Amino acid sequence: MRVGLFVPCFVDAFRPRAARATVELLERLGVQVEFPAAQTCCGQPQFNAGLVEEARELAGRFCRVFEPYDAVVAPSGSCVAMVRHHYAALVGTTPVAARTFELCEFLVERLGVVDVGARLPGRAALHVGCHQRRELRAAGPAERLVDAVQDLERVRVASDEWCCGFGGTFSVKFPEISTEMGRRKLEPIRAAEVDWLVSTDVSCLLHLEGLLAREGRDRPRALHVAEVLAARGAAP
Repeated sequence: MRVGLFVPCFVDAFRPRAARATVELLERLGVQVEFPAAQTCCGQPQFNAGLVEEARELAGRFCRVFEPYDAVVAPSGSCVAMVRHHYAALVGTTPVAARTFELCEFLVERLGVVDVGARLPGRAALHVGCHQRRELRAAGPAERLVDAVQDLERVRVASDEWCCGFGGTFSVKFPEISTEMGRRKLEPIRAAEVDWLVSTDVSCLLHLEGLLAREGRDRPRALHVAEVLAARGAAP
């Protein structure tokens, strides 16, 4: 299977090691991964801001760039939800959108793999972003993969299904509300005294990590799910 790796803007700019972990993990499982250098933004920020023509141009480019691949994989439920659920309104029904997957759902639902041989000691809270949980309905694959990591205990908390408050342009337009939602999200996580805060989306992760840093906390440490699944015992 020939897979095109889509690296979202937040990953590229702020957490490139999540992209590297994605490649390492897929190649370990025997997947041929290619990174087409012509790729750009998926168009979600423009679409959410009402800039439809700009979003349409980016959607068309995405489909042209990734057309040659058997599947497109991204370490982001948010961007994948944009491609799968909103590209039809911009560029019509396209097979590229149908074969675009978030990393965890690709591993579980396309490759049929749950235990990827990862090992990471400690206790972790898992935040599955809203787009992945509610639009893709793909929280299950992420949960199953994290549950299968050796020596890692996934701790369920009351805020597991709550929004972190980031919401892309929402956090820019309504920063006070965004911040309070993030703090509310973190309260049960802090109380659980976990070692790791794991998320399927870098945007959510950066938001929560920033709130923890402003509180002067160095625990839990924030990790993208790809970093956890690529781990072999030592902290990434």
